[in-house]
Amino acid sequence: MRRLLISSAALALLAGCATAPAATAPNPDVAAPTAGAEDAQFTAFLDQAFDERVALSPQQMTSLGIKTHYDRLDDYTPVADAYELDVARIQLALMQDEFDRDALSPQGQLSWDLFEEQVERQIANQRWRDHGYVFAANGNPATSLPVFMINSHRIDSVADAEAYVARLVEFERVLGEISTDAERRAAEGFVSPAFVFPITLTDTRNVISGAPFDGGEDNPVWADFSEKVAALDAPEAEKTRLMAAGRAALTGPFKRGYDQILATIQRLQPMATSNDGVWRLPDGAAYYAQRVRQSTTTDLTPDQVHQIGLDEVARIQGEMEAIKTRVGFTGSLQDFFAHIKTDPRFQYPNTAEGRETYLVDARAAVADAMEVAPRWFHTLPRAELEVRAVEEWRQETASVAFYNRPAPDGSRPGIYYVNLADMTQVLKPQVEAISYHEGAPGHHFQIALVQEIEGLPRFRRFGGYGAFSEGWGLYSELLGKEMGFYQDPYADFGRLSLELWRAARLVTDTGLHAKRWSRERAIEYFQQNTLLSERDIVKEVERYITNPGQATSYKIGQLKILELRARARDALGDRFDIRDFHAVVLGGGAVPLGVLEDRVDAWIAAGGGRPG
Repeated sequence: MRRLLISSAALALLAGCATAPAATAPNPDVAAPTAGAEDAQFTAFLDQAFDERVALSPQQMTSLGIKTHYDRLDDYTPVADAYELDVARIQLALMQDEFDRDALSPQGQLSWDLFEEQVERQIANQRWRDHGYVFAANGNPATSLPVFMINSHRIDSVADAEAYVARLVEFERVLGEISTDAERRAAEGFVSPAFVFPITLTDTRNVISGAPFDGGEDNPVWADFSEKVAALDAPEAEKTRLMAAGRAALTGPFKRGYDQILATIQRLQPMATSNDGVWRLPDGAAYYAQRVRQSTTTDLTPDQVHQIGLDEVARIQGEMEAIKTRVGFTGSLQDFFAHIKTDPRFQYPNTAEGRETYLVDARAAVADAMEVAPRWFHTLPRAELEVRAVEEWRQETASVAFYNRPAPDGSRPGIYYVNLADMTQVLKPQVEAISYHEGAPGHHFQIALVQEIEGLPRFRRFGGYGAFSEGWGLYSELLGKEMGFYQDPYADFGRLSLELWRAARLVTDTGLHAKRWSRERAIEYFQQNTLLSERDIVKEVERYITNPGQATSYKIGQLKILELRARARDALGDRFDIRDFHAVVLGGGAVPLGVLEDRVDAWIAAGGGRPG
């Protein structure tokens, strides 16, 4: 009988294997890959490999609805990263030894290639581990950990509540590991840019403000724990005991962990003497070229990406000029930008009521898209979708808008978050497009739906490629127009303004890291060429500086999807059905753009039709 995975000796080195992610019944409308006996065994191998990798991360297990090691947080040390890579190498070697790629179906061969590529990508990334900033403009582990506890740690029993308390105690260890790693990287010359430190300090301090740390309203973590314990079906005495344990964990080890990481951030701050791109780091040019390749899943060079961005900015601005003329505005495009930014009819009140109105509008846009979606998609995701405002205590380091995937067992919905820190910086004409991107038919349709595909290996259901996912999100903004939305020309202008934003990203990201633009030059480029608010411009540019290459994925991915759709429409003529095209694009999960092209070309060669 074929041995499935790591030998018993190697397996003994693992922290333990996870059980399969809890899941709802597969969506019957999602086409399952056809599998013979060889493919079935291969999929079982890949799923066990995925489970073993997930078992190394208690937090990922929780996110997938698995309560194994529910009382632990991840290991944040370089040793843990190296160990995970060793496991991946062993798994790759076993796959190549145990299976014959030529004996697999085309779907199985694709899974082989993607697994191999995933490990090779992990190996390549290990070389650049220290180049990644511990504290980024839109990434702070000290705030992401509380968000994880609030959004992912369910309390369905007394044992779950005790596990929550144990994790609060674990914060001291984890924040200590992150502090040690940040100081080690700093000693080697890898320090976050100067602008990162003030906002990081503010948001980190926010985590330990409020009750039970000091006076005022309940701290968000304390409020979350209290609410979840109160909802338990347990004796009051037991609840009282749990609340006392939670308070002691927060005011003791949890607080000590935050005191330690705050001290680390303050020690590192004087070492931050630059706001430049990663070209300033050791081997910075090679690092950035690798980041662009991985972010776009192409062989495009930074110079090529830069030129694509310039061309797209010019094209989109041409379309914006047409709308400006249509509405009768006689000034320049820059004047029109200023008009939309300052006219009160395009703004929400900077009040609690204004924030709630934004959420109502965003939810309405999502609901409208869901209503007409069956005319554009054969299959809709089963998972629920919620629209929420980013919590106040992490607004400074949160992105403008983003999506959190649902739990596969249905216990947590997909969440479309929007940052409403300052409503004077939010524009009504952009709400529709943002909602189609982050919600429906954007990230929710792509990310939630792939989790429901029966027979697809788990590493493909829960993995991803930014160029595909973000390309789909940006494509969905345009799809919203084709679905009949943006009836107001100003809303369509808002859509174009968001596409322009992503095109400008190609220019500024490569400008900052390959052409040595200063932070101020990148900000100026955005001011002169886009509709973004001043607050968002600064946040965006600072995000690119601390997360090099990632911003190039959106437009490159969207352009490829549009190119493939045009190719299919031309080749198939009357046989082209947009629902079939979307089923081909989404049916294999997130894949590199070259793989997506192969899938679409094969579908065209087969004469189109609904895949399955």
